Amino acid sequence: LTTCFVSGVLGATHVEIEQHLEMGRKLLAAGQLAEALSHYHSAVEGDSKNYLTYYKRAAVFLAMGKSKSALPDLTRAIQLKPDFLAARLQRGNIFLKQGNTQEAREDFEAVLSPWDPESRELRAECYIRLGDPRKAIQDLTPTTRLRNDNRGAFLKLSTLHYDLGEHQESLGHVRECLKLDQDDKECLSRYKQVKKLSKQLDSAEEHIQEERYQDAIDKYESVMRTEPNVLYYTNKAKERICFCLVKNKMPAMAIDICSEAHQRDPRNINILRDRAEAFILNQDYEKAVEDYQEAREFDMENNEIREGLERAQKLLKLSRKRDYYKILGVNRSANKQEIIKAYRKLAQQWHPDNFREESEKKEAEKRFIDIASAKEVLTDPEMRQKFDSGEDPLDPESQQGGGQGGQGWPFHFNPFESGGNYHFKFHH
Repeated sequence: LTTCFVSGVLGATHVEIEQHLEMGRKLLAAGQLAEALSHYHSAVEGDSKNYLTYYKRAAVFLAMGKSKSALPDLTRAIQLKPDFLAARLQRGNIFLKQGNTQEAREDFEAVLSPWDPESRELRAECYIRLGDPRKAIQDLTPTTRLRNDNRGAFLKLSTLHYDLGEHQESLGHVRECLKLDQDDKECLSRYKQVKKLSKQLDSAEEHIQEERYQDAIDKYESVMRTEPNVLYYTNKAKERICFCLVKNKMPAMAIDICSEAHQRDPRNINILRDRAEAFILNQDYEKAVEDYQEAREFDMENNEIREGLERAQKLLKLSRKRDYYKILGVNRSANKQEIIKAYRKLAQQWHPDNFREESEKKEAEKRFIDIASAKEVLTDPEMRQKFDSGEDPLDPESQQGGGQGGQGWPFHFNPFESGGNYHFKFHH
């Protein structure tokens, strides 16, 4: 309900107005709010140009819990005296409670003094509600020095940094709070949580440095259990688990986790890079190229992404020729023993002596050469590394004319040219 008051209706004298104000003040102090309000109405009606009478009536409305009614009076007081900071501060508070954060921020900025912690704290609250924690941190940080015991600011700063994923800064602020009072329950509780999480995160990264990837995965799973409510930490954990699974050469699991991480954080080039590497392990080169291309769109200057894309493109091109892993039917992560086992099995299966028909024998010869070539490349560390980088060490084109014998036969001779029998022994 908005009530309009017409200036000078009662034609009150200055003395009468002062009497109304004095009665209003006494009744307000005695807690008789309705009676106090009546006197302030009379004072406003008697002098509608006095900013203080509007401000005092607004104070009664606020004491009665009627902030909506106080708002027009505070606005009128500010119109009459634009530098009336107390009214701006009160109005800013009302706007903040109503959720009008933009208007509240404007009032607090008008009030703000470099040495006034209260206005900084209020503006910081506005920034928090506007979803701008960085600016809130900028406003709150000086207030820790402007008050002798500002545990509340240290606690809020700790929370803001924590929610941004800055656990070390969060820990620093909550420690400052405990220096002021080591028994402060809120700060102690915050300290225990941040300390636990911080330790897990640091430990997980140490495991990665030491190439203990499974231990790092376990730690990051603990991180998600310790802090399930702050999105940053779940996203970070998923990203790093994705990385560790690739390093552990577990492409199927890596692709699943990396895809979930990518959905959570679509512009994260590390996730796209790691999923691309998982696709390469899985011999799905087209998807690897797609991920590297997407990552490159987000960061054109990144050399690692550029090199990864070039390698994935080479591997895709190579896969359309001869893929030694596919020839032997082994994963890219297969060890030497697995490669030799696969080679022996296929060499026995495709040995040309097993075939009588001329057309079948010709096909078997071709397959047998490919199998032997695959075994030579994948059991030689240097040649395998070249192949993994997107180069075929047995392809004369890849070697700039330096091939290793005709049509990729790896042993510098072709036993099939003599037309003789083939005598190979396989040891199991």
